Amino acid sequence: MMILDTPTGRLYGTLELPATPGPFPVALIIAGSGPTDRDGNTALLPGRNDAMKLVAEALAGAGVASLRYDKRGIGESRDAGFEEADLTFDQAVDDAVRWLRMLEDDARFTGTLVVGHSEGSLVGMLAAGRAEASAFVSLEGAGRPAADVLRSQLRVQLPAELMDEVDAVVRDLETGRTVATLPPGIAAVPQVGQALFRQSVQPYLVSWFRHDPALVLAALDIPSLVVQGTTDLQVPVEDGERLAAAGKRTTLARIEGMNHVLKAAPAERDANLAAYSDPALPLAPGLVEALRGFLAGAGLAP
Repeated sequence: MMILDTPTGRLYGTLELPATPGPFPVALIIAGSGPTDRDGNTALLPGRNDAMKLVAEALAGAGVASLRYDKRGIGESRDAGFEEADLTFDQAVDDAVRWLRMLEDDARFTGTLVVGHSEGSLVGMLAAGRAEASAFVSLEGAGRPAADVLRSQLRVQLPAELMDEVDAVVRDLETGRTVATLPPGIAAVPQVGQALFRQSVQPYLVSWFRHDPALVLAALDIPSLVVQGTTDLQVPVEDGERLAAAGKRTTLARIEGMNHVLKAAPAERDANLAAYSDPALPLAPGLVEALRGFLAGAGLAP
């Protein structure tokens, strides 16, 4: 276990070391959005998928150490959480930078790799730039601003009249304005009005929406890998392509039949989602090979 002391509480993580003698390159693994813990599991879904744990084990097998951690308010780091209304996206980036600084000061490690999954991809690339990491990997990360992703996801779920209300709220949030009173249509839909746009979560959305992942990656001048599965129900292949095309030194690894939690799964929704709750499923074929090839090319393979 590793512990990071911050001005507002302690964060807790798991250090995974290769079986071979060090020193090693080290990866900071950053999980995705919401109440997702260091292993990639969320209280919003039944069971576990252990995707981030499996990534850590795969890196260890390639001779790369890793640290994965519980975000503020999650798992062992729950006591370091902010009140929801005080939480911003940039605080997540600050924490990732703190972890990277700790790893950089550890004599056991020889270079820092940032691996971000889903929302953690954007957190990771921002942190990698600030901490001058050696390389970066995006796992199923969006290639568009979060506001555009949210619109796309809701457009297939809501009727047109409700989407007009969603667009009005999102436009305000994009300009930095919170919305005190939601339009009546979406206010009456709990999974939209309460779950997505409640007053206390809007400051986070404002801070998140201002970042365009493609522009952030374009500013990184380090070896980067964008990993995109073809059966991801949350992030389409076009996002991975847009993100990879923006990078200066970026490779795209397209993994056939891989879903959002890095498991082999068909495109059919129910079967795809079943993989989100099956920790016995290994990482999708081709993913570990893509990571190993990237590590070698980036000079991070022992």
